[in-house]
Amino acid sequence: MEGKRSDSPEPSCVSMKSDASMEEPNTYRDSPTDVRPQKKKSNISTNHLESIFKKLEHKVITLIKNELKRFRKLLSPDYPACTEREVEDEEDLHSVREGALKITLHVLKNMNHTDLANTLHNKSVASVYQPKLKSNLREKFKRINEGISQHGSSALLDEIYTELYITEGWSGDVNNEHEVRQIETASRRPATQETPIKCNDLFKDKSIRTVLTKGVAGIGKTVSVQKFILDWAEGKANQDVTLTFSLPFRELNLMNQQNLSLMNLLHHFFPEMRKLELIDCDSYKVVLIFDGLDECRLPLNFQNNERLCDVTESASVDVLLTNLIKGNLLPSALLWITSRPGAANQIPPECVDQITEVRGFSDPHKEEYFRKRINNQRLANKIIRHMKSSRSHYIMCHIPVFCWISATVLERMLGEAESGEIPKTLTQMFTHFLIFQIKNMDQKYYQKCDPDPLQTRESILALGKLAFHQLKKGNLIFYEEDLRECGIDVREVSVYSGVVPKSSERSLGFTWRRCSALYI
Repeated sequence: MEGKRSDSPEPSCVSMKSDASMEEPNTYRDSPTDVRPQKKKSNISTNHLESIFKKLEHKVITLIKNELKRFRKLLSPDYPACTEREVEDEEDLHSVREGALKITLHVLKNMNHTDLANTLHNKSVASVYQPKLKSNLREKFKRINEGISQHGSSALLDEIYTELYITEGWSGDVNNEHEVRQIETASRRPATQETPIKCNDLFKDKSIRTVLTKGVAGIGKTVSVQKFILDWAEGKANQDVTLTFSLPFRELNLMNQQNLSLMNLLHHFFPEMRKLELIDCDSYKVVLIFDGLDECRLPLNFQNNERLCDVTESASVDVLLTNLIKGNLLPSALLWITSRPGAANQIPPECVDQITEVRGFSDPHKEEYFRKRINNQRLANKIIRHMKSSRSHYIMCHIPVFCWISATVLERMLGEAESGEIPKTLTQMFTHFLIFQIKNMDQKYYQKCDPDPLQTRESILALGKLAFHQLKKGNLIFYEEDLRECGIDVREVSVYSGVVPKSSERSLGFTWRRCSALYI
């Protein structure tokens, strides 16, 4: 300012105390030549800051105290499972609790209580990840697609689920060569030979580690698995279980060529668990479910596979599974394996603690299924009366998938949406079902009201050839190369409208039960 005044030929007559001089500082502050740092006064006084930190100290100490109380409960052997409300709270406080856990573990180790710190770490990590796992499993398993999977056609499992009759043990006198005949044989067995059990009670006996559940095609094994997982995820059953993992054999087949550790395998199927580095089954209860052993294309070489005990050591999926089932990996984990009877002998008897059998619907549950499946109760009663009029039909209704086929056919025919003779034999029922599926295919994909006889004939013959040759080979699941051998266009396989359903977008895998009507 002094330098600027010296350039003026006349002395300035403007006083620094005048109003005119008040705006000058703003002018100079805006000038690019003014580079002096500006000091900002804090609006918070020292006393006010001290008051804030006193409150902060109180809240932090309270938070840590509450977390320490929770950690102490976690270390208690009789600590109950989290309630649904607690699960929601844990999701909200995830990052806060993770920080409190790190502080607690650090202090415990400095106090030379490493074992206690490790136990707390295992239990705490499980409790942190359980809410997210449950949430994802609820979303995945809450809905069910019966038969043909179509957009918008799924129903809530809890609304349509009908109780299945499951028994302990397995009857060795049943003919395994023809699975349909097993139902008729089973229906004549005296009830005194059977001990019923619910799927949610499979692991009530603490001495049981591995359960093998057998059942014929379409009897409800996979739905039982889905119900078990959903009930756990919704907090309705088995709340003493900390973590539940479902690993279907059909999806495990896709990883046949990969080498990875058990933890990496779990991370692949459950990305939300990727920060979980180890599983300690001695500290908490873990259930692993392997559904569909009959669809397994892994060697499962129990005799020659190398021994593996480290969950972080890499190996083939086949080696991982055999060591899991033998108890070398996670010996305290609980295993549930489902299979059709013909494939169950792949598991050595010494590796199985309990065998159960899914027997399908009891007589009251058959009627309950139709009433849940058919919205029109008058039509449902009509269908039930028709099914009871045929002994063979009523016996076959032990199989849930046959109930679905019958409901699909009779809902249209008895509902007068279709005309023609009402099916009275099993052959007629399957024939009508196949015709309906072919009509659906033509209407959906080719906009035709009537199927092309020649194309239909070729499709049926190709499917019959596929079913026949695969049954001769003993295969219960079809793959891309099998379809090509029978002259089936892989690109169009998904349009067979439920007769040969596409299992996933990543692989073509098909169970023969949907084609078996052509062979039977």
